Amino acid sequence: MWQAPNPAASEFIPKGGPSTRMASVSQSSMPAFSTALFSHQSLGNATAAALAPGMSLSAGSSPLHSPKITPHTSPAPRRRSHTPNPANYMVPTSASAPGSDPAAQSSAHIIQKETVGGTTYFYTDTTPAPLAGMVFPTYHIYPPTAPHVAYMQPKANAPAFFMADELRQELINRHLITMAQIDQSENPGVPTEVDSYHSLFPLEPLPPPNRLQKASNFSYITSCYKAVNSKDDLPYCLRRIHGFRLVNTKCMVLVDMWKKIQHSNFVTLREVFTTKAFGDHSLVFAYDFHAGAETMFSRHFNDPSADSYFTKRKWGQHDGPLPRQHAGLLPESLIWAYIVQLSSALRTIHTAGLACRVMDPTKILITGKTRLRVNCVGILDVLTFDNSQTNPLALMAQYQQADLISLGKVVLALACNSLAGIQRENLQKAMELVSINYSSDLKNLILYLLTEQNRLRSVNDIMPMIGARFYTQLDASQMRNDVIEEDLAKEVQNGRLFRLLAKLGTINERPEFQKDPSWSETGDRYLLKLFRDHLFHQVTEAGTPWIDLSHIVSCLNKLDAGVPEKISLLSRDEKSILVVTYADLKRCFDNTFQELLSAANGQL
Repeated sequence: MWQAPNPAASEFIPKGGPSTRMASVSQSSMPAFSTALFSHQSLGNATAAALAPGMSLSAGSSPLHSPKITPHTSPAPRRRSHTPNPANYMVPTSASAPGSDPAAQSSAHIIQKETVGGTTYFYTDTTPAPLAGMVFPTYHIYPPTAPHVAYMQPKANAPAFFMADELRQELINRHLITMAQIDQSENPGVPTEVDSYHSLFPLEPLPPPNRLQKASNFSYITSCYKAVNSKDDLPYCLRRIHGFRLVNTKCMVLVDMWKKIQHSNFVTLREVFTTKAFGDHSLVFAYDFHAGAETMFSRHFNDPSADSYFTKRKWGQHDGPLPRQHAGLLPESLIWAYIVQLSSALRTIHTAGLACRVMDPTKILITGKTRLRVNCVGILDVLTFDNSQTNPLALMAQYQQADLISLGKVVLALACNSLAGIQRENLQKAMELVSINYSSDLKNLILYLLTEQNRLRSVNDIMPMIGARFYTQLDASQMRNDVIEEDLAKEVQNGRLFRLLAKLGTINERPEFQKDPSWSETGDRYLLKLFRDHLFHQVTEAGTPWIDLSHIVSCLNKLDAGVPEKISLLSRDEKSILVVTYADLKRCFDNTFQELLSAANGQL
């Protein structure tokens, strides 16, 4: 047997080099983003009781409510979740018989009969019947790329059976970071267990034991760990506040409010607890863990040359600053993408009656290319809680106004691509840079956020300034979703094919079974051995190995479906040829694996 070479063989080797990026939550020495920079100049159902589809017409109870069978094995839910197949339909009832009213045919239901666990069920299938002449494939065939994705100019030589290499590498990096552990003997300062969390892994360099300086954002020394909760076995991010003694639990009212809200653009707070596991009184905040995230500070503001360019440039010259593409500035579309996400997070937080208070580049996480999440929410509410306040929400309006100023500073720093731009002595230069290189809408938004006014402002006030750019971000998000769905479609059958190969591997070349050393070389097992050779051991006319992934995938799909197509299997000594159908091979395959399974469960 020989076949022509297939260039798709290169898909056996996914591309992409290893690269890992640990979550960086480093502290910054920059001042807190809470002070205004400008002062305003001029402002001083009845059908539920009826017989539902899936109800048993003979036993008086439906498969969903049968005491002898679980809902997961009853026929009706499985039928509803599967693609309609003409082979599953029984003879139509009189309402849909030939010659009957077409309108009645379209509205009629088909009575299905199925036996599960010795019980026969009759149920109504509400799935629309297929049109006359409709033909479905008898086994899985991979469709081509959807046209709306194909016209997005995908990368050349993209894998046909696997997801894109870039997405695969990003997911692998996240998995590696999630499963990372430390050598406990080399890190004695990290406890093995903290409350209900174990397997702690530092996400940032641990502070020296006797460090006196404190973090500028929280006024306390902090450290960050990845840990696994023993209650649900899920990874979380633990933010430890060193040396903090919680003397009053009234602040837990605010913590409970934070735990109730969830948004795609800030990291959800799960719980707050005190511990002595680190050798002192520490307060720990547990957040959702987003593997591979880095801070906005490390992504955009970690280049010293950017600050030097901004501060050393001779402003006021006749020619003005360099154009954006030559000045190393960020694209305006990226800045607006960040604005939409940050304003959306603030809108949800403020609507819940809370304030963010950590709108700072060191506390904004970026995953992927442009996905933002505000981190460390709720910490300042606990650390700065005033026990003398009868109403814990009394100062929230003031904090919400500070959030808007902080958002303006973040946007200005992004537009300048430098934290030096938000310093008070550089504001005029920074706004000149924005005016020359960006749209007037971006400039007006920054001025509005940084200008103090006599009235209370709302994050909703900047929505008209964002305008139609919101739809641009929505469109980009949906297009990204289409691309990811297409990558998922490439991989959706791979798990099923792997299970087939795993079962086949447990049968082929088994040294002994039931004290029979020739078990794998006789009977049905011999057919499966020849089929394995047909899958993997093909050669060309010249005797060289013929590697074709599409051949392997196609044959496995036909085996799984048991199609009636015939196949010729050649023995290794080339003295005999067996002609069988995939249906025969499937029967041999199922019976043989069931025999192994029964022996493993002690039923033989």
